[in-house]
Amino acid sequence: MDYRKCAQEIYDLVGKRENLVSAAHCATRLRLATNDNSKVDKEKLEDVEGVKGVFISNGQLQIILGTGTVNKVYDEFLSISGMTAATKADVKAAAAAKQPLPFRMIKALGDVFVPILPAIVAAGLMMGLLEGLTKIWPDMANSGTYQIFHLFSNAAFVFLPILVAVSAARVFGGNIFLGAVIGMIMVHTDLVNAWSVAGMIESGQTIPTADVWFGLYKINLTGYQGHVIPVIIAVWFMSFIEKRLHKLVQETIDLFVTPLVMVLVTGYLTLTIFGPILSTGEEWVLQGIQWVITIPYGIGAAIAGALYPLTVVCGIHHMYNTIEIGMISNTGLNTWMPIASSANFAQGAACFAVALKTKDKNSRHLLFLHHYQLSSESRSLLSSA
Repeated sequence: MDYRKCAQEIYDLVGKRENLVSAAHCATRLRLATNDNSKVDKEKLEDVEGVKGVFISNGQLQIILGTGTVNKVYDEFLSISGMTAATKADVKAAAAAKQPLPFRMIKALGDVFVPILPAIVAAGLMMGLLEGLTKIWPDMANSGTYQIFHLFSNAAFVFLPILVAVSAARVFGGNIFLGAVIGMIMVHTDLVNAWSVAGMIESGQTIPTADVWFGLYKINLTGYQGHVIPVIIAVWFMSFIEKRLHKLVQETIDLFVTPLVMVLVTGYLTLTIFGPILSTGEEWVLQGIQWVITIPYGIGAAIAGALYPLTVVCGIHHMYNTIEIGMISNTGLNTWMPIASSANFAQGAACFAVALKTKDKNSRHLLFLHHYQLSSESRSLLSSA
């Protein structure tokens, strides 16, 4: 294979240098951020020798070349275009910046939740193991060992707003420690634990309230355990005013004034506006999704399974992280994950079947690759569920 010829043809068909922002590669794909993806001739790109597939994901042009080949074509591509090597993160950021606002918002959700997924996965697996063991040995639930491991398993969910706040502050460019403070305010021990509210109402206990906004209305002094959207919005607002304050406040007093104003303003707005309104909206969304999934005769699951691959193609599937974590935090069950896993397995099986039938070498290679990726993703999804 003539690697330089392949690189030259790709360079010409993506719109040459004036349409290129940055270029990187992974193990199998050449990843490009372009000024205008509509100027890319995808059909002719797929006919270039060595190219096994072309698609656009999250605004990023990805050209599948295969392991080993991509490295050599990439070197030639940089030589022809005169560009310098970029990282995958650089290309991803450049492509994401050109996405419409709704897509950027959903990407931000994914960026917030992906770093904390290991903590959620570890907690979920421990919960599952404990539940399984107590089914086999019921007396274990009364042991000290169970109490200790139960503490380990639910710690991530008890303090979930703090984890989310730290991650959100990192994504939005705010101070991660002040972000943590906002998360701590939302689960402070002076507030009634959110998971205790239902029991208090049933037993006739009064939930403490506070007059806010100079007595205009009252709010319940309850925490936000298990909620994620109010935390993200609160930390986004905190990061927004932090950047503005750094520009307005003199450097000599910035260290004292900025943190004070950030915590006072954001904390007050969180407990009086962001928290009460957004937590209610979040609960409505979760209830609506759970209602759809539980439509009888498999209709709800079919609807969810049909929508899932479409959202993946559009690159907005990261929003499901919010839904899943909300489900686990509120009910202890993730009813969405089995449906998503089934959708992935079905796509993988379809790719495998077509790969066996097709006579085109490039198509067969690409379909086998997709089958492997979809199957791997499904196994990862099921293990984390």
